Amino acid sequence: MEQVPEFISQLPTPCCLIEKQKLQRNIARLSNHIGQLGCQIRPHVKTHKSIDVTREIINGGNVKGITVSTLREAQHFFEHGFSDILYAVGITPNKLEQVAQLMQSGCDIKIVLDNPDMANLILQTAQQLACTFKIMIELDTDGHRSGVDPKSDELIEIAKMLEGNEYTQLIGVMTHAGESYACFTHESKLAMAKQERDLSLLAAERLRQAGYACDEVSIGSSPTAHAIDNLDGITEVRAGVYVFFDLVMSGLQVCNQEDIAMSVLASVIGYQKDKNWVITDAGWMAMSRDRGTQSHSVDQGYGVVRDQQGKLLGDYIVNDANQEHGIVRHRDPNHGFSIDAFPLAGKVRVLPNHACSTAAQFDHFIVVDQDRVIAQWPSVRGW
Repeated sequence: MEQVPEFISQLPTPCCLIEKQKLQRNIARLSNHIGQLGCQIRPHVKTHKSIDVTREIINGGNVKGITVSTLREAQHFFEHGFSDILYAVGITPNKLEQVAQLMQSGCDIKIVLDNPDMANLILQTAQQLACTFKIMIELDTDGHRSGVDPKSDELIEIAKMLEGNEYTQLIGVMTHAGESYACFTHESKLAMAKQERDLSLLAAERLRQAGYACDEVSIGSSPTAHAIDNLDGITEVRAGVYVFFDLVMSGLQVCNQEDIAMSVLASVIGYQKDKNWVITDAGWMAMSRDRGTQSHSVDQGYGVVRDQQGKLLGDYIVNDANQEHGIVRHRDPNHGFSIDAFPLAGKVRVLPNHACSTAAQFDHFIVVDQDRVIAQWPSVRGW
């Protein structure tokens, strides 16, 4: 591994910075909140895909296993000592052999599905593999994406299929309140959190009344995890982006911009003075194409621009981006820029819209404390 520079000013660009103190504060904030409610966090490591970040989360306390979004993540984290894993993307038969191999190696991995047809396909493949898979039923508690209606007959039908054989074991239900990303007030986030909780508890109770075990009731999203005020009956809360936060979370008032622990360090490579543009070397290959704040009251473009130390330079954003070029402009297109603030070869930090998608552009993070580099943490990519 190449030697890591001592100071931020010496770093090659673009690179992804993590402010360790902010990371630890963000971790402690949710850990304390969920702990006070008598519950535990199953952190979603898809945000960072980093063993080192996960260890910081564990040090924060109130942790129960991990959540992954790819089997590559599951394999990587298992190889580093994490065995209690929820693979929280709907399973398909072509992935079962890899899941079985993890189980045979000692990994306590759980998978999810949300309809009887897939349950039947999984059962057929499970019989061929002669392996018993632990399964959670995914619920749709907000109409956002995947999941079965907690009030539907299909829920009970799926449970009957899973419990009626030796190759699948129903262990509980899980949901993700993705629609919370459209909740801009505390009241709306709390209402969504209660809806997520109550419909999950309803599904669990319906299963139990029908004679099926439902030991685990797993809910979560970063907005609802911070808003929820009662977790009675819930066994775990899943969240991921809370460790870094980002401009979407700031726009939803889950955090302040000053809480965002991640930024992309970029170098100024040129100007278009007649257009009031500053050009950097961090385009959408560094920031990602995620425009998650586009529907917010304040559109942050491809990211908010700060100086090398992380301080605001003014109202500048990455207004547009090409593959390797970021176009920095003031929100007022007629507003110029100061060459003193954006000197050629100088560096700026860009706060990301969506920490998960920006983190995925890099295979490691540079961990910093003020202007000093203190560590380099690798991450894993792929499916």
